[in-house]
Amino acid sequence: MRMPLNATIEKLPEATAVVTLSGQMTLGTTLKVADSQINGLIADGVSKLVIDVTGVDYMDSAGLGMLVYFFGTLRGKNGLLRICGVAPRLLSLLQLTKTDTFLSIDKSRDESLGALGD
Repeated sequence: MRMPLNATIEKLPEATAVVTLSGQMTLGTTLKVADSQINGLIADGVSKLVIDVTGVDYMDSAGLGMLVYFFGTLRGKNGLLRICGVAPRLLSLLQLTKTDTFLSIDKSRDESLGALGD
């Protein structure tokens, strides 16, 4: 059974937000909903974003594309994107597609937030 993608958003001070995703980051309605929620955050002035994928068990090219898109959007606004909680299966996808060479990946949410604060 496919788990729909669920996004929990936590706004923090200094234009920072943490988006915790769980389920599957695959092409479809739930990915579009998460995409528009995150785009809304960026439109509202969030420039430092942590995407926690600890609860994501599967990602396809659409999910990967979404991460790359947010990286580019934030970079264009001098913002930062950190990704944390990447499971081995997701990490191998990031390595295979070489997106791990420019996406900032941390072990934990605290590590990501610490890196944004520097």
